[in-house]
Amino acid sequence: MASLLRANQIAESEVAALVARASRVFDLRRVRVDQPYRLARALDGALRWFEYEIDADRILKLARAPGLPVSEFVAEIVPIEKESRTVTVRGAIGTDADSLIAAMDHAGETIDLSLALAAIFASDIDFNTDLQPGDRFELVVEKLYREGNQFAGYGPILAAELHNDRRRLRAVRFQPDGGSPGYFDEEGRSVRKFFLRSPLKFEPVITSEFSGRRFHPVLHEYRAHQGVDYRAPTGAPVVAVASGTVVFAGANGGSGRMVHLRHANGFESQYLHLSSTAVRAGSRISQGDLIGRVGSTGLATGPHLHYALRRNGVNVNPVAVHRSMPPGDPIPSGDVQRFAEARDQAFASFESAAVMAASGVSDSPEASR
Repeated sequence: MASLLRANQIAESEVAALVARASRVFDLRRVRVDQPYRLARALDGALRWFEYEIDADRILKLARAPGLPVSEFVAEIVPIEKESRTVTVRGAIGTDADSLIAAMDHAGETIDLSLALAAIFASDIDFNTDLQPGDRFELVVEKLYREGNQFAGYGPILAAELHNDRRRLRAVRFQPDGGSPGYFDEEGRSVRKFFLRSPLKFEPVITSEFSGRRFHPVLHEYRAHQGVDYRAPTGAPVVAVASGTVVFAGANGGSGRMVHLRHANGFESQYLHLSSTAVRAGSRISQGDLIGRVGSTGLATGPHLHYALRRNGVNVNPVAVHRSMPPGDPIPSGDVQRFAEARDQAFASFESAAVMAASGVSDSPEASR
């Protein structure tokens, strides 16, 4: 911070006072290169105000009224003002967009929206393996803009629809009375199930399935393969498939770096050959939390994730178990009518947007994609 002020010819006496004042409201060790800042001077060259952009949501501001000494500078952290616009986004999986990330990019959106959509349907769709050419999605989302029409990120997805292999999945964001916002299907059941379909978000493919007899590529002998192998790049994030407690996290012989989680209903999950772990034994974690990253430690011929699932101490096929999970919990009975109104309004906006898009008319300040 001091170096930055000096580079703008701020007097040394003012630099020390400004740094002291700013440090009262913000840890200046968190100042980072390439973050934008602005300052203004009076006609005599004296500093009037200085602003440093902490992140996409906050600004560190130092300012004083005319005539006050530098020691009277006021330091505060202020929110960045943003305008919210509700837009409809559409995309499809095809030869020119063979993944959700590519399809979203083709629709003019960023990977952040891909991750948000994948998180909603993560209990029903393995976005690594389940998407097919011809699948399509549509969603209503809040997009945020700063002054000057500068895109500043996404708010929550309000409603989403995904067509996958001749089935239609729908989700609406709804907040039950006294509860937290969540996503629910058309029948008012939570789309969040006990297990995610996969511990990996994107890109990998299954290279070795659950089997009682498989030729081991390192040991060169036949043995049971009591899990699923996903090929994925080194460093790809691995997330917990369900909430639970960390039993073990660290190096474990031929398993390499691994994480072992204990869940409810007698389930345990294990994640092997990691390049690094992000949790500690005894920690409580939630579904979708980062627990480690893909690697090739232990007995592995290349970067991949071995994912294993046990129930009551017995190894089970994770793919089959995930597919058989029952629907999520329903919304409270007292919220049924309010939910029905929110659901009908959300999906009516889909139909309206589709009609307007077909006629070449935009339904928002931006053209629907």
